[in-house]
Amino acid sequence: MLDRAAEDQGNNRGWRRFIPGPTHRVVILVSAVLAFFVVYPLVTLVLRSFQVETVPRHYDFTLGNYSSAFATHNTYESLVNSLIFALGSATLALIIGGSLAWLSQRSNMPFAKVVLPVAIIPLVFPKVLEAVAWVFLLNDRIGLLRFLPLDIYSLPGMIWVQGIGDSSLAFLMMAAAFRLMDPALEESAHMSGASGPQVVRWVTLPLLRPAAFSAFLLMFVRSLEAFAVPAVIGIPGRIYVYTTEIWFAFNQVPVQPGVGAALAIGLLIISVVGVGMYIRATRLSERFATVGGKAFRPRRVDLGRVRWPAFGVTLFVVLIIVGAPLFIVLWTSFLRFYQVPSIEALGSLSFDNFRYLFNFDAFWPAVRNSFLVSASAATLVMFLTSIVSWLRYKSRLKGMTLLEYGAMTPIAVPGLVLGTALIVLYVANPIPIYGTLWIVLIAYATKYLPYGMRFASSSMIQIGGELEEAARVSGASWFQGFRRVTLPLLRPGFVAGWIYILIVGVKEFSTSVLLVNQKTIVLSVLVYQINERGRATAVSALGVMMVLALIVVVVVFQRVTGRIGIQEQVE
Repeated sequence: MLDRAAEDQGNNRGWRRFIPGPTHRVVILVSAVLAFFVVYPLVTLVLRSFQVETVPRHYDFTLGNYSSAFATHNTYESLVNSLIFALGSATLALIIGGSLAWLSQRSNMPFAKVVLPVAIIPLVFPKVLEAVAWVFLLNDRIGLLRFLPLDIYSLPGMIWVQGIGDSSLAFLMMAAAFRLMDPALEESAHMSGASGPQVVRWVTLPLLRPAAFSAFLLMFVRSLEAFAVPAVIGIPGRIYVYTTEIWFAFNQVPVQPGVGAALAIGLLIISVVGVGMYIRATRLSERFATVGGKAFRPRRVDLGRVRWPAFGVTLFVVLIIVGAPLFIVLWTSFLRFYQVPSIEALGSLSFDNFRYLFNFDAFWPAVRNSFLVSASAATLVMFLTSIVSWLRYKSRLKGMTLLEYGAMTPIAVPGLVLGTALIVLYVANPIPIYGTLWIVLIAYATKYLPYGMRFASSSMIQIGGELEEAARVSGASWFQGFRRVTLPLLRPGFVAGWIYILIVGVKEFSTSVLLVNQKTIVLSVLVYQINERGRATAVSALGVMMVLALIVVVVVFQRVTGRIGIQEQVE
């Protein structure tokens, strides 16, 4: 009997080896969720691009979608326009952002510290609203900046608006590079007799070349997949880019989802190549690292007599790219129809646009949907990426790098491509979520996985494993230790990521525009629809409320993260 019991016990132990433990079950669950969010839609998109629906829910294999998509002159003309649009706007953003970054970080220009908080204001501006503002500003008859030799309804006009909007991000990237540059090489050049311009040309710029190239690639990819500016300016001006062709495939009669899927695959390939080059550029930049273990203070270049002229030029540029759009949006929000700013026009100011919005049937549902979906996506993303980060950096399991790559994959998927993938997936899928907020939530959660991963990973790396080990020794399960120990320690990064995803989610347009209807409409799409109805001043009023709401969110974010930081220092 004892021998039989021992044999049964040995057999049970043998079977237990095939039963996954708590950590392995978490890995399986997380892998399934990432596959559902990332792999499933993209695989379906690829398959749908080779299918034609002969009868309802019955598809045959075909290459006709690619023939229809790429055998026309319009597609290649739109692709050329996209490349020019992306190259031009990325170059403009880098020139403006890089110049402002150098003046604020490395020169003795007066009031240089003020440039940083002012230059990042456009980051809270919805792209659709920014495009509408520049339509007002550059109107050839009554525009406030009509003296600028630029036709807003042209490809250079589109480049200007996109480049101005992305200059804030370029500024942040280049400012970080300038702050981290060790001035030893520049000082050596000065000691060797080189002048200020020679040092900038032969030392500073070569050291910054990798950072500038990576910033340029990121701006290029962002512009290539952009749709807000092409929708507001390009379509009325009959200037079509590649993303416009995808939009037309799903909004013309008859709808051509197969052709749209084929076009989306083309954009996805271009985006993947661009993101791959960006990753390679950031890796190569390590060869140019000049920051060592010693503390240093970057030397500021003495501008001499041009200090104040440089400040004057900087002030003019900031007023043009930041002050003018903000002013015109605020001004037109109180007008029933656009009028040039003047003393006489002050008598026409009213709150009619705000009353119109408050009584507009779609306004309050859009507010509710935007913040509900964005907050839900932020919560889901940060919780999921926190688990992935723990598995990647704290567990001893092999192959967890693949989970990190899976969470970062959507960074190469343009928003319009993601919307296309979800349409072709859930229209033909019996899961009844198409036309509901659930599909918008899935889109947001998928798109912002890489951003959540960045916030969660940077915080996870800084957490030691002693407290988790103590919790396990005390008998806590994996989930109890993660919830009671890891998540509280991750709180600063978790909150920062949550607030960031909420902000960009409320502004999201390119993914939402293909997925929402009148019941699931969100604020960014409502801005576009009201503008299409000819109520441009009401768009400004809606934009003012959106910007104010986002500013409140940023202030709350600073308060919360500040209190968290103080509390943790005390503890």
